[in-house]
Amino acid sequence: MTDLLVRPLRPEDATAWRGLWAAYLDFYDTSVPAETYDVTFARLLHGGDPNMGCRLALSGGQAVGLVHFIFHRHCWKPENVCYLQDLYADPAMRGRGVGRALIEAVYAVADSRGTPSVYWLTQDSNETARQLYDRIGQPTPFVKYVRG
Repeated sequence: MTDLLVRPLRPEDATAWRGLWAAYLDFYDTSVPAETYDVTFARLLHGGDPNMGCRLALSGGQAVGLVHFIFHRHCWKPENVCYLQDLYADPAMRGRGVGRALIEAVYAVADSRGTPSVYWLTQDSNETARQLYDRIGQPTPFVKYVRG
């Protein structure tokens, strides 16, 4: 896609970002309170939380995708690692390189911070996304557990 621009989140992106993140959460049949939108947006802006970030993908000046990422310590590595937490592309834009561009933008931020390890999770049934992930990343044998 030739007119695709990936850039950091800006204060004026609040409405577009919220719409994309709401669609992402809907995809996973979940939601968050309004306060969580506000807190998360503030954390993701440059100068918010230095260990969190967001990139928006724009096409024709319209936001068509987002990625959230978090840097954190790791007991097995001296450097931080980067968790790519949320990745979403507008369904009308899928298959046009939006997801790949957003992942590569996270790779670039991680590289600039001396953080070679980037990882993410997805549902095993998310076949569309996994077609991309299988080309750009390596699956692991780990199974995720959460506090019951």
